[in-house]
Amino acid sequence: MSGTLTVPRAQIGAWLPRLAWAALAYNVLVILWGAVVRITGAGAGCGDHWPLCNGVVVPQSPGLHTAIEFSHRVTSALSGLLAIALVALATQVTPKGHPARFGAGLSLGLIILEGLVGAVQVVLGLTADSAHPARGLIQGVHLANTFVLLGALLLTALWAGGAPRLRLRAQGLVGGWSAVGLVLLLLLGMAGAVTALGDLLFVPEGGSTPIETVKRDFGPTATLIENLRVVHPMLAVLSSAFLVWLGVFLRRERPGPGVGRWSAVMWALIGVQMAVGFANVALKAPDWMQLTHLALACALWLATALMVFHALTGQPAPQKDTL
Repeated sequence: MSGTLTVPRAQIGAWLPRLAWAALAYNVLVILWGAVVRITGAGAGCGDHWPLCNGVVVPQSPGLHTAIEFSHRVTSALSGLLAIALVALATQVTPKGHPARFGAGLSLGLIILEGLVGAVQVVLGLTADSAHPARGLIQGVHLANTFVLLGALLLTALWAGGAPRLRLRAQGLVGGWSAVGLVLLLLLGMAGAVTALGDLLFVPEGGSTPIETVKRDFGPTATLIENLRVVHPMLAVLSSAFLVWLGVFLRRERPGPGVGRWSAVMWALIGVQMAVGFANVALKAPDWMQLTHLALACALWLATALMVFHALTGQPAPQKDTL
């Protein structure tokens, strides 16, 4: 009689969706901790060294900024290990061609790209108090890649749990308008990353009003990052109006409990996010408000992605009899 303990394949497979959801939640926390690095100005805590920190693997007796930056690198590395484990488990418990394999592989690739973007930022010195225009571009790309990564992890978790494949062909206006909504959210997030950077680098004076801040952003000495700060609130109003309409449209064209549930969540998050955005401007972007704004942005992106997923995998509304 063998003393080897074997775990049934089905039992191992049950861990795949759990691991995917855990990876998604963990990466949201990593994103928020990355915002703490930016807010505290600790991005240069490891100097211009990457992947080493100030030339060493583990810094000895680090200062506060070094500790914050190094901890962010460690948590980011752990997200990479989670992605590797996700790929390995998906390969073991799902058949060839299963969408969960594709989602896990895509997630790993995006995490690697995330690390490379961060490395470029560090090596080029686009951290701490750097106001170089390239820093705004990299911040925007970093945020877009982050949102796409969260989307890939979300799809992996759904597919690992038995959700159907996405049907991208022959979706008509449902597919087209859904793509527009997701792209608008990506652009809004990128603009928000630039605005948050501007709020960090160009702190308004004590008596400065929002109107005075806008005037200064377009003054003769203003930088490109300052010029772009006004784009985010304008795009937020446009995107919010479109997403409200998109929810109504998808409910009509692809009625179903998933679309109905997540469109309602999306609408609620839009309302809260708009209120927080106005408060963020009025309070001159305090640290805690910036983190709240980013957390809500992640939630809004995921809720919208879930609404679109259910629309693209759902059944069209029945045709009305015209006779």
